[in-house]
Amino acid sequence: MPFRALSRLSHTQAVFMMIAVTLMWSIAGVVSRQLESAARFEVTFWRSAFTALSLLIILPVWRAADRASGVLDAPAGQGRLQRHWGVLATSRAFWVSGVCWSVMFTAFMLALTFTSVANVLIIMSVGPLFTALLARFAIGQQLPLRTWTAIVAAGAGIAYMYGSQMLQAFAEPSANPSGLLIGSIAALCVPVAGAINWTVVQRSQSHGQQIDLVPSVLLGAVISSLLTLPMAAPFAATANDVAWLAMLGLVQLAIPCALAVVCARSLKAPEVSLLALLEVIFGIVWAWLWANETPGREVLLGGSVVITALLLNELLAWRDRNATPMPTQPDESGAMPH
Repeated sequence: MPFRALSRLSHTQAVFMMIAVTLMWSIAGVVSRQLESAARFEVTFWRSAFTALSLLIILPVWRAADRASGVLDAPAGQGRLQRHWGVLATSRAFWVSGVCWSVMFTAFMLALTFTSVANVLIIMSVGPLFTALLARFAIGQQLPLRTWTAIVAAGAGIAYMYGSQMLQAFAEPSANPSGLLIGSIAALCVPVAGAINWTVVQRSQSHGQQIDLVPSVLLGAVISSLLTLPMAAPFAATANDVAWLAMLGLVQLAIPCALAVVCARSLKAPEVSLLALLEVIFGIVWAWLWANETPGREVLLGGSVVITALLLNELLAWRDRNATPMPTQPDESGAMPH
């Protein structure tokens, strides 16, 4: 589909494109299990570096198409960095957003090297609830009872999932409880950083400053690759590893993050959140089928509680919005690439 046509998606096209986005997001776990010798920080470095390289090529073409279709303004006096890559060098919110993306990229890949794909994806799925909670205290957005209920239920599901696995790990001499602990903490950093990112972007938009998330993804990838480079050396990745990580940088991050922004123009926030939950399902299934990583009973039970809480919260939000017309607000889905 030509770049210019992406700015004129119908609702149905946006739904199917968002499903494709979640399919692309979901491959990170199973791909990480195909690596032969790449170490933890080296995995993050290569993935972030290839994401940055991909966006350096994609963004100028994408933004030129948006300007031609009228989606993106082209005021006089823009510098080359802003015109071609959307870099807002003087915007504090843009830099904060970039740092948040770098935390998400780094923490996600590190978490996958310590614990199971299912653990990581289920913990990260509570991102929209973290976003809602932070927005309540940071910018005063009121939370309905359904969201508070979902937060408590999701917290209970994760506590059960994590607690059961930790007790089991301590009971088995061959288990590695420290890996579960480190991996879970790293995975938790992703929705926390995502919530901070989304709140900062919303706050900036409420003050009249539009932050394009795709250029801030580019900034985050650059920061992540620079920070992990010293810890990645000496490189141990095989050519096969580098090829897999290059695919992640392009197919799992660069392309879907740009497409997700396009989808958000045609979909409501609850729709984006509901469709984004497919990443959890797809990711666990891929790891189960092609990496022999079968989720345990406690993961399935705890994860089901989390996903059900998120699903019901978003379905009720969707019903409430359709029943009561509201003024346009910033997207509150909290669904972000990582």
